[in-house]
Amino acid sequence: MMVYRLVSGWTATQAQLEDALDGARFVECGASQEKSVGWVEPRGQAHGPLVEIVGGQWLLKLMIEVKTVPGSVVKRKVQEQLAHIEATTGRKPGKKEAREIRDDAKLALLPMAFTKQSSVWVWIDPKAGRLVLDAGSQSKADEVMTALIKAVDGLAVQLVNTQLSPAMAMAHWLGTQEAPSGFSVDRECELKAADESKAVVRYTRHALDTDEVAQHIALGKMPTRLAMTWNDRVSFVLTEALQLKKIGFLDTVFEEAGKAAGDGKDDNFDADVAIATGELVQLIPDLLEALGGEVALGENPAPNPVNTKPA
Repeated sequence: MMVYRLVSGWTATQAQLEDALDGARFVECGASQEKSVGWVEPRGQAHGPLVEIVGGQWLLKLMIEVKTVPGSVVKRKVQEQLAHIEATTGRKPGKKEAREIRDDAKLALLPMAFTKQSSVWVWIDPKAGRLVLDAGSQSKADEVMTALIKAVDGLAVQLVNTQLSPAMAMAHWLGTQEAPSGFSVDRECELKAADESKAVVRYTRHALDTDEVAQHIALGKMPTRLAMTWNDRVSFVLTEALQLKKIGFLDTVFEEAGKAAGDGKDDNFDADVAIATGELVQLIPDLLEALGGEVALGENPAPNPVNTKPA
């Protein structure tokens, strides 16, 4: 999960955003098309809305379809064609011609290629002025944001930045064996040396409040990943890039949601969205506060680390 700040000044109604995305609806790859990107209905209902609003939270969904032709198959086709040219003409094709043959071979194989689909959720919290992606990598996030900004005029975002870098904060929490207020450190982390050795130490299902971990920190290894839990409600792994991975909602959340649901007849989509956004809308500001607070647009982070000790 990646968190962005909506640049002030962008406003849109549900209808306006719906119209903007409707012009970029997802269409499956054509016979000779290698990739297709577009917006689909979050509820999965054909011809439904592309923008869903649940409890004031906006949900969008981008679909990405890619046709994959195995490189070994393309290589074999190219080698056969090159051998045929050499056998029939007595000449060996040059690099440019070989590239053209490779492109032609790939194009000819695309109609028979397997397709792979993946999707990325986009959550917009208009009240907080935040946009959240469930993308697992920066490259995937960039692809989603490119598609969104291309479709929506006037939309501008910036990755959330904090006064204290996640790596510095995680090092402080591990080194002092003190987590910030409302959070607890779990049993997974990755430490990486900043020197030329690039040595990496990984702990899985291992207590982190030990002298060994503190010693690694004291010797200059910086955390790149750290498993944490917020208020005994949500578990996650924080990365040095301020990404949240392996997000999990704990039993307490579902028990409370079950009681609130009553007869259980509520729509599953609405219930799932309400649970996820209801927890994350509280977790995100608490985490940003634990990292010294969010850096305002146009501002530089504070030069000195802020106090991250628990209250």
